[in-house]
Amino acid sequence: MKACPMADGLAEDIDKGTVNNKDDFKVRARYLVDKYEWDATEARKIWCFGPEGTGPNLLVDATKGVQYLNEIKDSVVAGFQWATKESVLCEENMRGVRFNIYDVTLHADAIHRGGGQIIPTARRCFYASVLTADPCMMEPVYLVEIQCPENAVGGIYGVLNRRRGHVFEEAQVAGTPMFIVKAYLPVNESFGFTADLRSNTGGQAFPQCVFDHWQNFPGDPLDSKSRPYQIVMDTRKRKGLKEALPELDNYLDLSSII
Repeated sequence: MKACPMADGLAEDIDKGTVNNKDDFKVRARYLVDKYEWDATEARKIWCFGPEGTGPNLLVDATKGVQYLNEIKDSVVAGFQWATKESVLCEENMRGVRFNIYDVTLHADAIHRGGGQIIPTARRCFYASVLTADPCMMEPVYLVEIQCPENAVGGIYGVLNRRRGHVFEEAQVAGTPMFIVKAYLPVNESFGFTADLRSNTGGQAFPQCVFDHWQNFPGDPLDSKSRPYQIVMDTRKRKGLKEALPELDNYLDLSSII
């Protein structure tokens, strides 16, 4: 099995319902082939969405001629839902990950192909796939709309630059001296934003924030000197988890893989 990021825009299409688990598989496959250049055969063999059966992660059957595969499909799907709901880094939801199953070797005896053996094994495979695929943290981003007079626009740029925000639109309201500035601001940087903005613009700027999208948090969460690593550690501590990143070897214990 391998994990890879989805094409830009596909996770948003799943969120909006443009691509969903209730679509006819042929219609959905044609859409994925035309818009995201998927392989037609793989696009028809999406096993499920996750977490909760509707989330923005996909499990794809890319195998060729594997025996007994349908017998374990439900168990692998259950492992997938579990893994995408509680991901490997800090047991938060996954987003925008596509898992491809390439090969499966199963025990000849049906008693060893039950959910008790397959579900935890599948989950470990999903976790190992994520750890070997350069995982990254994602953060929510606000769309901020700020109304202010022209002389306060400079102060807005200063505040946003300090908070990793960036302006993508600036326009004057016709017939008035007021400007409307639109910007993206990471939610993590938004605490105290309104007070900071008003102190830098003499109280003349009025912001409104609404959730807009998710973006990759810059940095490698597996690097102990990075900011994402610190966030992972803080989250693990808050949840009472072991305060160390999971080792890949934990999920590659061949003695318990069927």
